[in-house]
Amino acid sequence: MRYKTGTILLLLFVGVIFISTAKTQEPFSPYVGDKGEIQLPKDYRTSWSYLGSWVVPDKNAPGYGFHDVFTQPETVKAYQKTGEFPDGAVLVKEIRKVESADMTTGHASWAGPIDVWFVMVKDRKDRFPKNTNWGDGWGWALFKASDPTKNVSTDYKKDCLGCHVPAKNTDWVYIKGYTVK
Repeated sequence: MRYKTGTILLLLFVGVIFISTAKTQEPFSPYVGDKGEIQLPKDYRTSWSYLGSWVVPDKNAPGYGFHDVFTQPETVKAYQKTGEFPDGAVLVKEIRKVESADMTTGHASWAGPIDVWFVMVKDRKDRFPKNTNWGDGWGWALFKASDPTKNVSTDYKKDCLGCHVPAKNTDWVYIKGYTVK
């Protein structure tokens, strides 16, 4: 009897340790759900670091607009130290319409209202192999201004990757325009 009670107590103790450890582990990202659902961070403009900008002035191009890119301050520090995006890093690219007019200084252009947001989440552990918006080391999402709560990408290979092929050698990210690198 004593042996059985000791074994049961040991199993209970191990189970309690396992459960309490699992509950205290940090989640992968506060912007990613259990099944890999990516959310658009709400606070990126006020508390994140600005990485840089791009502009695609051709209205017929798939990336038309001003592209402003933001990430968490800790991602900037890690990238400056290692030259790589750390696991869990989130990049938010807002794409704004181009507006322009003749001004007293000449013809000027500026970023207008937001059209879409493109969000990438670095995943070094292939956490969501069954989710079609995850692969090649990243989670991929696209949000339209009409509904910033809904990821309209259904498959990153079809909806996102094509535009990133030229940046494959820099981890699928166009880093040229990033002033903090």
